[in-house]
Formats: sequence, structure tokens, C-alpha cells
Amino acid sequence: MIFQALFDSMDISGWLLFGFALLLLIDVVRNWRPHNFPPGPWALPFVGNIFTGLDFKTIEKLAQEYGPVFSLRKGSERLVFISGYNMVKEALVNQLDSFTDRPIVPLFHETFKGIGIAMSNGYLWKKQRKFANTHLRYFGEGLKSLDKYIEVESNFLCEAFKDEQGRPFNPHYTITNAVGNIIFSVVFGQRFEYSDPTFRNILELDNDAVILAGSAQTQLYDAFPALMKRLPGPHNGIFSSSTSLEASIRREVESHKLDLDPSNPRDYIDNFLIEEKHNRNTEEGFDEGNLALCCLDLFLAGSETTSKTLQWGLIYLIQNPHIQERVQAEIDRVIGQTRQPSMADRPNLPYTDAVIHEIQRMGNIVPLNGLRVAAKDTTLGGCFIPKGTSVMPNLTSVLFDKNEWETPNTFNPEHFLDAEGRFVRREAFLPFSAGRRACLGEGLARMELFLFFVSLLQRFHFSTLDGAELSTEGITGATRTPYPFKIYAKSR
Repeated sequence: MIFQALFDSMDISGWLLFGFALLLLIDVVRNWRPHNFPPGPWALPFVGNIFTGLDFKTIEKLAQEYGPVFSLRKGSERLVFISGYNMVKEALVNQLDSFTDRPIVPLFHETFKGIGIAMSNGYLWKKQRKFANTHLRYFGEGLKSLDKYIEVESNFLCEAFKDEQGRPFNPHYTITNAVGNIIFSVVFGQRFEYSDPTFRNILELDNDAVILAGSAQTQLYDAFPALMKRLPGPHNGIFSSSTSLEASIRREVESHKLDLDPSNPRDYIDNFLIEEKHNRNTEEGFDEGNLALCCLDLFLAGSETTSKTLQWGLIYLIQNPHIQERVQAEIDRVIGQTRQPSMADRPNLPYTDAVIHEIQRMGNIVPLNGLRVAAKDTTLGGCFIPKGTSVMPNLTSVLFDKNEWETPNTFNPEHFLDAEGRFVRREAFLPFSAGRRACLGEGLARMELFLFFVSLLQRFHFSTLDGAELSTEGITGATRTPYPFKIYAKSR
């Protein structure tokens, strides 16, 4: 009776207050932190930690405050972040069965819908990753080996730099064109002229999507997809770019079908179409819809990261002219200035190899790794992580771990050299991630970085405008991009 009388006496503002209190109670109960769950900053009701940035610098600061395993809440979803080499290794290598699958990420699910390579799971993911790996190995062992393609493309890249005739220029598009042509050769079976408008458009769409993916507004889409889908914002730019890229790929697939020769496959698309004809198991994903998204995956993974690494390389060498000179002296001694560099030269260029690795470390191209999801209840760093929780490994914290690197915040190729000047591998060097979800194109990227880098340093001395300072801060999207800069490429 008391409650009935109370309800009867309530006006509209009272009902609004009651409704708000009820929703608040539901939110608190629904998002109650499980026992021994990773700690983290206090979350606002309903929205969580949406005002806490997901950029790598913010994540680094939070790790210092809350420890190597901590959590944030975006909307009603909790994200666990893992920092430091030991903890990242524990998750991705020692407990790889627990953290292999991808969660549903609304921003990417809009395009990939759980298929393709990078965002798929289970049986389909295993089959598609294995197929792509097999194709890359086949391509590399055939008559048209990948390293030979890269050697040829290196000549085109150097000629494009030479055509600048000593004028200051931004190397972004030239390098992106060269790197893009390698993955285009793998997928489409052909290279494009750097001036080709279709080629440039595809690369620009790719670049735009990668940069937009890291914006704060775009990250809001993952927290509130139903709301953000109806609002303007950079997420619409990603969807537009992805749709245009997918349409370009589908046109190329149709062209391949017209002159497909099953006895002589030219590229990834041909091999996929041949497999599609013989494989009727729909669970393995060999259909044209999945083909387009697999190609899109290969483009995104096979062009942006390597291109950005080479651009960072020019910046760090211009900032450290004594290192540039030492690299060139080693190249001159081992290869000379006329012979084409090859992968066989790599063991004989330990200092150059060390510089390339240090560029990858300091360039920090993928600051935060792709999201994983806990496949079962597990414990990490003494914290309980329930099944279904999204987990984000912090690769920046590994590449700059003060317990693993002598001078973590300084560009220092000696990190990869022993006392005798021989190249040494470092376990904490994880720019390609680790475990079953390690970068599919790691082998290709390593070849590209070595051959492009050595070819450029063999033929040119690099500097920048008098008085100009090249920034090492960068623009953080899905990858870390240098701010636009100009260089001089003087023939040696």
C-alpha cells in the first residue's frame, strides 16, 4: 500500500527520476566488475571510459598506473590491455589457445562480416590463412619468385627518385606505389605504372581507411554502433573506402574469370578461383564474396605497414647522418654501387640489417595489436579474464620495454649487434606480433624492407631542407604514419 500511494503521488519529473535510477541500477548490475578482474579507471555510468583515448600513449600511461594487465569499459563492453614483453608473450605464445580468435568489432564487421582472413575465426580462418600462406610460398618458389619481383620494382623506385633530379619531394606516394606493386603482383598478377590513376586511387583509398580507423570518433562506433551508424563521422569514410576497394577487386576478379587457365594460374585470384571450382565445402569460404575480402585483407596488410616503415627509415637516417654513412660504407664494401642487391647479401650486411630492425622498432608501425577474444576463462598476470572478453596486446610496450632494450627511447642499431658486430635476433622484437595471429605477410615484408632499403641507400644520399626538422611523433591511425615531409635524394 505504501508503494502504491507513493507511485500514485509521483508527477512526471518523479517518474523520470525513478526511471533514471532504475536504468542506473541495471547498468551497475550489468557491468559489475567480476571478482579479480583486471583493474582500471573508474567508468562513467552507461558510457564507461569513452573519454579515455585508445591511443598507445594513453594506454602506456594507464599501464604504468594500473599494471601490465588492466581494463577499460567502452559502453557496456570491457577491454583488457596487456603490456610489457613478458605479459604479451604469456598471452600470445604461452597461452595461444586462449587468445587466438577475433571478437566482433562493429567497425570492421560492417565490411568483413566475419569472413576474409584477418577478421574470421575457426575453421574458415584456418583454411583461408593456410591457403594464402601456401600461395605465397608457391609464388616464392616458382620461376617468378617474389624477391625477383622486388628487385625489379626496386629499379623502378630508384628511377622515380632519380627523376626528381635533386628537387625536394615528398616520398610518400612513390614508396607506397612501389610497395603496393608487390602485393598487386601477388594478387592481380601485374604491376602498375606509378602514374596509373586507378592504381593511385586504390592506394589512396587504402591509406585513408587506415588513418581514419584510428580516430577517436571512429572508435566511438565500436562502443555505440546502433547510434553511430545513423550519425555522420569518419566511420562513414571507412565504409566508403572499403566499398570502393571491394568494387575494384570484384571487377578484377571478373576480368580474371574471362581468361582463366587452370593449368597455369597467374596469381592469388586465379588460384582461389580454381580452388572454388573444386571445393564445394562452403565452410571453407571458397566463394567470390570471400575472395574479394581476402584480397582486401592482403592489400591492407601488404602495403601500408611496409611503406610506412620505409618512410620512417628515411627520417631516422636523415636525423642520424653518421648511421646513413656507415650503412652505405657497408653496402659499398659488400655489394658495390653497380650490382643489384639480392637476399643472398643479407647475412653479409649485419649493420644494415640491424638498422632496418631498429627502424621497425622505433617506427612502431602498429602500436596496438589487433583485438583478440578469450576463448575460455583464463588467468593472466594474476587477473581473471572471463570467456568472451576482448583483449588488446600493446606492441608498443614490447618494442620499448625498458627491461628488454638498453636504450629503448633512442634510435640505436646496436640493439641488434653483438660485441663482434654480428647481427643478433631479439625475442622482444615483435613488430609482426606473435602466435597464430602473427602477421601473415611477415616473410614478404622482410624481403621488401631489405631489398628496397638497400637499393635506395646504395644509389642515393638522403637529406632534407635546410633548417627543417623531421618529426618522429607521427599520425596514429590503425598504423603510425609520419607527418608529411620532404627530402632530397642525391645520386651517389
